[in-house]
Amino acid sequence: MSINVAFALIVVLITIYALIKRYETRCVLLASGFAMAIFSLKPMIAFQQFDASMTRSSLIIAICSAMGFAATISLTKCDVHLVALLTKPLRRLGVLLLPACMFVTGLCAVAIPSTAGLCAAVGPSMIPILIRSGFKPAIAAAAVVCSTTPALLNPGVAHNVFVSKIANMEVMEFIGRVTSPILLFSLAIIVGLTIVCFIYRDYKKPQHQTSESNELADNLPKKINPLYALAPLVPVVILLYVSLYTTMKMSVATAMLIGTFYALCVTRSNPAEVTKKFFDGMGKGYGNILGIIIAAGVFAAGLKAAGVIDLLVQTLTNATHLARIGGAFGPYLMGVLTGSGDAAAFAFNEAVTPNAPSFGLQIADLGWLAVISGSFGRLSSPLCGGLILVAGIASVNPMEIVKRSAPVMLLMVLAAYWLL
Repeated sequence: MSINVAFALIVVLITIYALIKRYETRCVLLASGFAMAIFSLKPMIAFQQFDASMTRSSLIIAICSAMGFAATISLTKCDVHLVALLTKPLRRLGVLLLPACMFVTGLCAVAIPSTAGLCAAVGPSMIPILIRSGFKPAIAAAAVVCSTTPALLNPGVAHNVFVSKIANMEVMEFIGRVTSPILLFSLAIIVGLTIVCFIYRDYKKPQHQTSESNELADNLPKKINPLYALAPLVPVVILLYVSLYTTMKMSVATAMLIGTFYALCVTRSNPAEVTKKFFDGMGKGYGNILGIIIAAGVFAAGLKAAGVIDLLVQTLTNATHLARIGGAFGPYLMGVLTGSGDAAAFAFNEAVTPNAPSFGLQIADLGWLAVISGSFGRLSSPLCGGLILVAGIASVNPMEIVKRSAPVMLLMVLAAYWLL
C-alpha cells in the first residue's frame, strides 16, 4: 500500500466521522477531496473536476428546473390540494388505512420527490388521520416517511439524471428500466411495514375521536380544487406520455415549465411572485443538490489522484461480487450513519459506476443499486431530515420510528443486492 493510498484511507475515515457528526456535507467532501489531491501532488485534478461538475448542462437543466417547479407548487398550495384529494376518501378503512395511506403517499412522492418536502406536505394531514384511526404515533410517522421510494420515478430526481448521463441513456429510458423494481420495492415496503404494525401491536380500534386529532387533521383545504390537485402531476404525465406514445423528445425542463405555466393559470397567482419563486427554487436546487454532486465529484477526484480508484477498480474487476456488495451496502451504511444517502450514492456513482462494464455489470444497474440502497439507508437513520420532521409531527422519538422502518429497509437492501 502506497503512502498516498494510506493517507486517502485516513481521510475517508475522517470524512465518514465528519458526516456522522453532521458537519456540512459539501464542506466535508470538498475539503477531503482537495486534501487527498494536494497530498498526492495532483491538486489540479480536483480543480478540473470542480469545473467539470459545476457546468454539466444536462444536470443543471433537469435538477434546477425541477426544484423551481417544486417551489412554484408549494407557493400556489397545489401540493396541499393533491394531498387532500388523495387522503379524504381513506378515513374509514380500519387497519387497512395504513397500507392505503402509504399507497397514497407513494403517489404523492412521484409528484413531490423531496423526502422532507413530501413529509412536510403529507405529514400534517396523514399522521393525525392515522393516529385518530387507532394507530400509534410511531407507526403513523413511519408510514409517511417509508413511502418515499416511488419518488425515484420522477424524471427530475437528481440521481436519475446523474445515472442516466453516465450510462449514456435518456432519463425516461433509464426510468423505464427501473420502474418495475421500484414498484416492486414500494409494494414490499407497504407489506413489510404492515406486518411490523401487527408485530408491535400498533393498531387498536379507537373508541372515540378527540377534538385535538380532528384539529390536527384539519389543515387541508375545505374545498378541493381538482385543477389545483392536478398541477403537481402535470410534468410527470407529460413526460410519460411523450416518452411512451410519441417519437418526440422533450427535456425535463420543458415539462417543468409547462407545469409551472399550468399552475400559474389555474391558480391565477401573481405572475411576478411565481416567477421569482421559480428562480429562487432553481437557485436552491443548484446550491443544495448540485452542490452535493460537485462536492462528491471533487471527493472522487481526490480518491483518483491518490490511486484509490484504480486500486478499487482493479480489485472489483477481479471479484465482480465485490462491486455489487459495495454498491448495495456502501451507500446503505452511509445513509444509516449520516441520515442522507445522497452523498454516498453520488460519490460511488461518480467514482466506481462508470467502470461497471469492467466488472461484468451494466452501468445503469450498478448506478441504480447505489441509489436505491442509499435511499433505504436514509430511511433507517434517526438522522434523516424527513424522519425527524414526521417524528416532530407525531410527537415521538425518532428512534421509535427507526425501530419500525430499519428492519424493513434492511430486507429491501438485501433484496436489491440479489436482484442485480
